[in-house]
Amino acid sequence: MGRVLPIRFYARPAVVVARELLGARIVSSVDGLLTVGRIVETEAYTGPDDEASHAAARIGRTARNAAMFGPPGSAYVYRIYGVHWCLNVVTDTVDHPAAVLIRAIEPITGIDVMHERRGRGTIARCLIGRGPGNLARALGIDGILNGQSLRVAPLRLLRGDAIDDAAIATGPRIGVTRAMDLPLRFFIRGNPSVSGRRKQSRPPER
Repeated sequence: MGRVLPIRFYARPAVVVARELLGARIVSSVDGLLTVGRIVETEAYTGPDDEASHAAARIGRTARNAAMFGPPGSAYVYRIYGVHWCLNVVTDTVDHPAAVLIRAIEPITGIDVMHERRGRGTIARCLIGRGPGNLARALGIDGILNGQSLRVAPLRLLRGDAIDDAAIATGPRIGVTRAMDLPLRFFIRGNPSVSGRRKQSRPPER
């Protein structure tokens, strides 16, 4: 499936990491169950100057966003609506709170496990990991993983396919109420697992 992504991969601006995470694999062994997905959609949150970020300058460092100030290559996991967990990859440098939200995956391995975790019975494969909340549930991700390295089990990011620039599209981030027009969402064109392909009635907010 590829090698574990090195620290230097993450120690770059969130915009660069967000684009280059497309095609990478997320490998989860949570609860001893192997599930794997290919990343097909991301969003960059670039630091204190990003008004849509949880760690925007007007907010500062809080108990909720503390993981964003940690080392690159670690997880920032937060909950929305008191229900859904969302996985972010911390980037850049320590104390510069930047991260990439993983918005969607294309399931590869452990699809039966993903179905069971979703609690929806058998649904279309492309829907299993579409959207950050669905993705986290399918992979068994919750707040216990907040701040953990993404280079060791139970959650690792591995190199995947190189995606040609022509196959990548950008657009505004979904569900934000500030800095709404910045083209900081990256996705693989035409992939049915991309969450922004259709209007969402209740998109997750940062």
